Amino acid sequence: MNADLPIHAMPGYLIRRLHQISVSLFSDRIAEAGIDITQVQFAALNAAAANPGLDQAGLAGLIAYDRVTIGGVVERLEQKGYLRREISPRDRRARALFVTEAGARVLDALWPIVRELQEDILAGLSETEQATLVALLKKTTDAGNPLSRAPLTVPA
Repeated sequence: MNADLPIHAMPGYLIRRLHQISVSLFSDRIAEAGIDITQVQFAALNAAAANPGLDQAGLAGLIAYDRVTIGGVVERLEQKGYLRREISPRDRRARALFVTEAGARVLDALWPIVRELQEDILAGLSETEQATLVALLKKTTDAGNPLSRAPLTVPA
């Protein structure tokens, strides 16, 4: 049996594997801390905290997440008491998002864990290699952003 497959050296395969590792580490560490939140929920909560009053479409763009499914993410964060929605003063059809006190507390608890696990995601690399990889990942995701089904967009 040949375990050395050509896909094992392909960027798409390696990115998928690194994503699996990232999700696994995040899930395990957050569960160990007794917090019930996913990576996407963390990203959404972080973006909402940095942009009080942001609407759901703006949130989806800011975390490069599908606009159709961001509503479920927001709903779960609201059910957990981490976000609240209010009618937007700019567009009565839209809902402005605000982080609650409970949401701010959970973010404060999450940040040290999330920062620490970044090194574990890039295990085996020196600090210089880690910085280089992150810079290259940013460069290639920026270049590929227009090709994404959920591109990163900054709200106006």
